[in-house]
Amino acid sequence: MIRVLVAEDMRLLRETVVAALEFEDDITVVAVLESGESIVSAAADARAEVAVVDIDLPGRTGLEAAAEMRTRYPQCRVLILTALATPGHLKRAMEIGVCGFILKDGSRQDLLHAVRTVAAGGSVLDPGLAYTALRTPGNPLTEREVEVLRCFAEGAAPKQIAARLHLSYGTVRNYLASAVTKLQARTRVDAVRLATDAGWL
Repeated sequence: MIRVLVAEDMRLLRETVVAALEFEDDITVVAVLESGESIVSAAADARAEVAVVDIDLPGRTGLEAAAEMRTRYPQCRVLILTALATPGHLKRAMEIGVCGFILKDGSRQDLLHAVRTVAAGGSVLDPGLAYTALRTPGNPLTEREVEVLRCFAEGAAPKQIAARLHLSYGTVRNYLASAVTKLQARTRVDAVRLATDAGWL
């Protein structure tokens, strides 16, 4: 029996995924979550073998949870379920060690195949998305530039970012300016949009 955790914030989709999985004789859903904060602890408590995780969850993203899962509870393999099929997200997922990456507009059979493949130790990846990701340039931003730009995207002013990240005000402004330049953006807000669309934030 494959023990599965499902984390999805949209109620209708969450219930649909759970119902599709529970209908199968070889799969049981052992935990259902609507946010990202407790995915790893819930997976460990329920002894989940596969976590079907939405990439864009409140509280904590699916990719952040997947990264923590890899270090804290590697027995559970992560399958990302998303509508945000950007090359940046895919590349980040592969770097983290996510075992599967499927789209929300796929079929029920796609989901079941992915869960069984990941549970058996395999990997699942949409071929078209993989091809696009390979042809897309990598993230030009440093980790610190991403961190500063993410804080700015959340509404923090440069002085607040400086206090939060223990940096000087001037350093934060330099990171923001560098991000704008590297992304060939017109403004900081435009840089956030470009980085978000690419899956880098």
